[in-house]
Amino acid sequence: MNSHLKVTQSQLTDVLEISQHRFTLLELPKNEFLVRENQVCPYFCFIESGLLQHAIDVNGEEKTTYLSLRHTFTVSLHSFLHQLPSRKHIKALSDCRLWVIDLPTFQDLIANHPPFHDFYFQLIERQICLIDEYRIDLLTLSPEERYLKLLQNDAVLIQQVPLHYLASFLGISNRHMSRIRKNIK
Repeated sequence: MNSHLKVTQSQLTDVLEISQHRFTLLELPKNEFLVRENQVCPYFCFIESGLLQHAIDVNGEEKTTYLSLRHTFTVSLHSFLHQLPSRKHIKALSDCRLWVIDLPTFQDLIANHPPFHDFYFQLIERQICLIDEYRIDLLTLSPEERYLKLLQNDAVLIQQVPLHYLASFLGISNRHMSRIRKNIK
C-alpha cells in the first residue's frame, strides 16, 4: 500500500540536491484540500509531514482510494500532467508540510535533470506494481485477509489513520471493520 513508496534517505538526498531550490513549501491545514474534485491538480508534492487522503464521491458517499503518508510523493497524476479536472479530491487528514512544484517546473526537471527523471520513473514503476497488487487483493482476499495484510505491511496506517478511512480504503464497511479488529485482538 504505502510502504513501498517511501523514499529512502539516499534517494531523497539525490533528488533534493538537484531540485531543492525548485520546490516551495506549502502548509496545508487539517481538512483543507490540495485539490478538489473537478479542479485541476496544481502540484506534484513531497509530504514532509502529515497525512493526505485521496477520495472520490460515489452516490453521495466518500470512498478513500489512497492514503499518502509523510516522506512520500503524491499528486492527482492524470489531472496534473494533462491539466484536466481531477476525478478525486486530496484532503489533509492532519496538518501537512508539503514541498510542491508546478507543472512547468516538473516538466523541466524531467527533461533536463536525468537523476530526477530516473527517480520519477522508479517511483511510477513502484506505484503501478502497488496498484496491481491492491486490485488483485480486492478481488482475491477476504476483508479479514486484507486487514491482516495491512496490519503486516503498513501497521503505521492503522496507528495514524482514523478507522472509517481505513475501512473505506480496504473496501470494508465500518461495522465489518470493527468486527474484524475485535476478532483479531
